Amino acid sequence: MLKPGHCLGVLGGGQLGRMFVSAATTMGFHTLVFDPDEQSPAGRIATRHIARPFEDPAAIDWIAESCDAVTLEFENVPERTLIKIAQQTPTHPGVASLEKTQDRCVEKNFLRGIGADTAAFREVPDRNALPPDDTALFPAILKTARFGYDGKGQIRVAAPEAARAAFDELGDKPCILEQEVDLAAEVSVIVVRNTVGETACYPVAENIHRDGILHISIAPARISPELAEQAVATARKVAENLDHRGVLGVEFFITKDDRLLVNEIAPRPHNSGHYTLDACHCSQFEQVARVMADMPCGPTTQFSPAVMVNILGDVWDRGAPQWDALLEHPNIKLHLYGKQIIRSRRKMGHFCLLGPRLGDNLDDNLDNLVAEAEQRRRRLSNINDA
Repeated sequence: MLKPGHCLGVLGGGQLGRMFVSAATTMGFHTLVFDPDEQSPAGRIATRHIARPFEDPAAIDWIAESCDAVTLEFENVPERTLIKIAQQTPTHPGVASLEKTQDRCVEKNFLRGIGADTAAFREVPDRNALPPDDTALFPAILKTARFGYDGKGQIRVAAPEAARAAFDELGDKPCILEQEVDLAAEVSVIVVRNTVGETACYPVAENIHRDGILHISIAPARISPELAEQAVATARKVAENLDHRGVLGVEFFITKDDRLLVNEIAPRPHNSGHYTLDACHCSQFEQVARVMADMPCGPTTQFSPAVMVNILGDVWDRGAPQWDALLEHPNIKLHLYGKQIIRSRRKMGHFCLLGPRLGDNLDDNLDNLVAEAEQRRRRLSNINDA
């Protein structure tokens, strides 16, 4: 077991890395961030920041030699980089998790292989693999097989002709065509699995997206206990079959006929798990440090209902945000990521509105919390509700 004073490294310096660094530092660890951006949010608060390209051989060797364990904050780290580091230093997650989650086609086939249900899909390695006009797959979403996130790299298509045009628009790259589902809700589960195979799951979160980007997460999700239990069991199964070590986010679709379909896997902390920072005994970011240090999984108990709202760069469109809308509320926790450049659709921070302790009338409490969180978000953005 690693003790305070050891060094934990993270590949990637965004907000997930920043929140990991904060948690690890609180536990007494030194932290090293490897990210090319000299102004990366995580690098600015870490013990040491190596601002070199991820493919830099000297930097890779230095990270491996300097750290006692290494993690990653996003799955698009070059696989060769993680492989080389793993030859010298424990990496959590390991290369196997990365291999199965970097490519959507590989991911979907893995899920089908372990018996998890997904939306109907077709691999599209090239333009000739697009389905014929008589397919029942449409309407669908054409997604790049790699490097898509937050709604990027995907286009809704109603028919084969639109799919062919979308394939060209996406750069003639390998894609996956996924059938659109009759959606009732989207949910996710954050699961932790440590180095000895012990697992722990957080309560299911309900997610609402806007333009492909997570807008709010509601925890616990407003779904039946049976569906919540099924989602947790499936997330645990995914983590075990991946032999994952670390934190894993598993996203689901719930159809209007109550089918639970796995949508995507993230081999790292997940945006929908940010509520764990304020509403749970142990956050998803502390869990990462605990796994890296060979500790037991921490408790995942949620002690308060929560609504997490992402703050995007669009909040600045009408001028400086009205921070008083959040700061005046005693049960709102504000988290800003320290990003130096404001851009539309860029995640600049989030806030979490906490409700009374979990108990009776939970659905009513959650509905009221969601309404108030939305109203506070509008005030923050200088939007008049009248």
